[in-house]
Amino acid sequence: MREPDQRAVGLGLRRALFQDLLDAPAGAIDFVECAPENWIGLGGRYAGMLSQITARYPLTCHGLSLDLGGLTPFDDAHLNDLRTFLREHQVQLYSEHLSWSGDNARLHELFPLPFSDESVRHVSARIRDVQDRLERRIAIENVSYYLTMPTGAASPMSEPEFVHAVAETADCDVLLDVNNLYVNHRNHGTDPLELLHLLDPRRIVCMHIAGHFVESNDLVIDSHGAAVTDTVWDLLDQTVAQIGPRATVLERDFHFPPFEQLLDEAQRIRLTLQRTMSSTQ
Repeated sequence: MREPDQRAVGLGLRRALFQDLLDAPAGAIDFVECAPENWIGLGGRYAGMLSQITARYPLTCHGLSLDLGGLTPFDDAHLNDLRTFLREHQVQLYSEHLSWSGDNARLHELFPLPFSDESVRHVSARIRDVQDRLERRIAIENVSYYLTMPTGAASPMSEPEFVHAVAETADCDVLLDVNNLYVNHRNHGTDPLELLHLLDPRRIVCMHIAGHFVESNDLVIDSHGAAVTDTVWDLLDQTVAQIGPRATVLERDFHFPPFEQLLDEAQRIRLTLQRTMSSTQ
């Protein structure tokens, strides 16, 4: 299945935005992204609503609970349901978080993994298994994290080195979350551009951008509940200047502003992608 066009602008699908998305001007939003766990198995009114949306917009999916880094065997029924959902809705791109999400339960939590060689081997094997069973490449997302896991006797590495190693070992794609680059920079002092220097840009098939919440000087939360900040806009500019344009999703989960404000942010993404395309031609 083809990925979205590199200049495409997407919006996270939330039920509060359904009617606005249906009423949006043509060309304001190019595609929508949903969490498949929120829709698999639903019928009736909600299935009808999703059909209305997918009749107008191409769909991508961003998983919440596959538990790529976990120790529990994958849920066969969930993977079968997921494969069916992706096929039925002609999903262009499926991504998941590079994290673990619980033990013997889908908790919809994103816990960090140890940045170690052993962890690279473990999660890469599970990603290859998922790709075989879904019969498609998947993309892994760099996550925000608020503590670091001990590595024991294993060789420690930085988070960007870990993401790069997993992508290469698993031979999968990457969904680059620009806000998470900034959040981890603020919380841990990391270089927000290090991952870009390490990754093969051809692996980066999509990007996320979102707002965050500043709890204190040394704690920033990836909230998806506020407007994108100027610092994150600047980081998006630097990112596309380095790797070129990529389809980019604006994530907003709550504290929704008037829809026109979301469209303004989407337009700012579009102008950034188009400006980069123009400068490289």
